[in-house]
Amino acid sequence: MTFDVNVIRAQFPILSEKVHGKDLVFLDSAASAQKPAAVIDSMVETMRTQYANVHRGLHWMSERATEACEAARSRVASFLNAPAREEIIFTRNTTEAINLVATSYGSLLKPGQAVVISEMEHHANLVPWQMLRDRAGIELRVAPVTDDGELDFEALGRLLEDGRVALVAVTHMSNVLGGLVDVRRVADMAHAAGARILVDGSQAIVHRKVDVQETGADFYVFTGHKLYGPSGVGVLWAHREILESMPPYQGGGDMISTVSFEKSTWAQVPYKFEAGTPAIVEIIGLGAAIDWVESVGFDAITAHEKVLTDHALKVLPEVPGLRLIGRPADKGGVFSFVMDDVHPHDMATLLDRNGIAIRAGQHCAEPLIRRLGLTATARASFAAYTTREEIDLLAGTLVRIRDMLV
Repeated sequence: MTFDVNVIRAQFPILSEKVHGKDLVFLDSAASAQKPAAVIDSMVETMRTQYANVHRGLHWMSERATEACEAARSRVASFLNAPAREEIIFTRNTTEAINLVATSYGSLLKPGQAVVISEMEHHANLVPWQMLRDRAGIELRVAPVTDDGELDFEALGRLLEDGRVALVAVTHMSNVLGGLVDVRRVADMAHAAGARILVDGSQAIVHRKVDVQETGADFYVFTGHKLYGPSGVGVLWAHREILESMPPYQGGGDMISTVSFEKSTWAQVPYKFEAGTPAIVEIIGLGAAIDWVESVGFDAITAHEKVLTDHALKVLPEVPGLRLIGRPADKGGVFSFVMDDVHPHDMATLLDRNGIAIRAGQHCAEPLIRRLGLTATARASFAAYTTREEIDLLAGTLVRIRDMLV
């Protein structure tokens, strides 16, 4: 499929909507991406023609729904180049996937062992490890970032030197700075120190083709709603032998093999970690989203994003008083910025009045924002449907906002 942004945009019904009488310019995809018709139609068709509970039903409708969910599991495994489909665990989102690891794998850690995170982590990859620290007596260490917004690898190496680190948990792409982290390098350092590595791929999975085997990760997590799919479904991938060593995260139906009043035994991986009725429609929708992304092609998406990123790096600094935050060498389509004498919340509100959706605040990364000496930033983020003209409109509207307020 030849990449034509206008053809791509035509597949997203919401982009024809008006906001305050203006054409919608959606530059908040890092928070949650819009959905193509292929995903919407897949979910509606599931509810209309084949909805039933899965796995335990013996009737035709249940078997169809089960086959569709398991086909989605296979699609995710192929998408990630996972060695086995049984290594794919469906969760509600990235946050639940990380909490699963922190609770289940975390229960195997001993007091005195340590978990390392970085200063640029989303709260979802910070708070669960604080909770593990508080209940299990492990140590939580924080690898700093440089002034450019890059992971400080020398400092990370020093944190690993004593051999007490059991796990390194890092983002693959910062949701604030847009910088890609060399997670293969992190993985090699972690493994050399006897630690495992969890990678939060919530942002990177949208912008770059991810091969979990090439990353060197032991755990890789992402969420469906950023990948043009529905909310309410996420993914945890991990090596099967690690998953088999971990106790269940939640108890209930479908994660058991046998149950008596005296004891229960657990189902095999992946079902051991999927208690209760899953997000049936959303799982099928995630499979459709992956099909859509692969029909467009990551080479085409990445090339389009590079054009957008290069253009934004040129035009946004030309806005008087605007300062881009961070200068990572490998950058995707996520831009945080501040403007002299204009609060980010005011920017976001006034841009919205012009039909332009961005995000403003701390972006669930409060420690990083404080590290950068700020209280909040505005953030514009791009997707396959973003155009150069929308970036120009953002820049021009910011100029008008500054002229009005300053």
